[in-house]
Amino acid sequence: MTDNASSRTPLTLLGTGTMGTALARAWLVAGHPVTVWNRTPARAEALAAEGATVAGNAAEAVAANRLVIACLLDDASVGEALSDADLSGRDLVNLTTGTPAQGRARAAWAKARGARFLDAGIMAVPPMIGSPDSGAFVFYSGSTALFEEHRDVLAVPADTRYVGTDPGFAALHDVALLSAMYGMFAGVAHAFALIRREDIAPRDFAPLLVSWLTAMAPAALETADKLESGDYTKNVVSNLAMQVAGNATFLRTAEEQGVSQELLKPYLDLMERRLADGHGDEDTTGVVDLLGRL
Repeated sequence: MTDNASSRTPLTLLGTGTMGTALARAWLVAGHPVTVWNRTPARAEALAAEGATVAGNAAEAVAANRLVIACLLDDASVGEALSDADLSGRDLVNLTTGTPAQGRARAAWAKARGARFLDAGIMAVPPMIGSPDSGAFVFYSGSTALFEEHRDVLAVPADTRYVGTDPGFAALHDVALLSAMYGMFAGVAHAFALIRREDIAPRDFAPLLVSWLTAMAPAALETADKLESGDYTKNVVSNLAMQVAGNATFLRTAEEQGVSQELLKPYLDLMERRLADGHGDEDTTGVVDLLGRL
């Protein structure tokens, strides 16, 4: 803990669920006076024993400090908790998971009530909070002045990534990364399902899977480069025509192994649509454009 003004900045935390409790503990350990509030008071008792001040209601908690951090169930919970609070002159940081549109609307809502606003997206699970080597970080977007003033305080529980003045960008980055994660989880689930009925130990197969996915991950950089340049034929190693030719093998193997195709087939269908549109010399980057046609 450093002996400077930021290490002693008082703050209010609304929400002491699993994530909120982890955040509060990180700030307490770093020497910040923390006022907490939770809809169920009993859930704040442990933090009181560790030095936090427990407020009787959300409005009282907001009144206690200029820096107010919300980590609640959803966007509606934020609005409900702060409905009777005076936000004039407050710096509101919303660590509650939401959508980009909700972040933008909440920023306008906060501004109308006299508060500066940052929206955020936490890229971590509670055990990673407060551990410098865990890889945890939080996206922030909205008021640049608010972020710069409280950067050191916000960095206590997890590293910070400021992604712009648009209040919706933190949520957008958060959901985009999590969507990619779930896509990976889907592929992992399909791969394990394929070997499940065979004499192949999952523990022996897992290192091969991790190694392969790690090797393939930099393909995201190539995709980004193609999207930026608009040239989807640049540096193509395996073109779409060749890849689609192998789709039948993937589907047939799933059928032979008694595995549902429902996780794999939607992506293969998009590849085939892109090929049918005459893009056989590209790689799979064009699938991004198909997904954007709503």
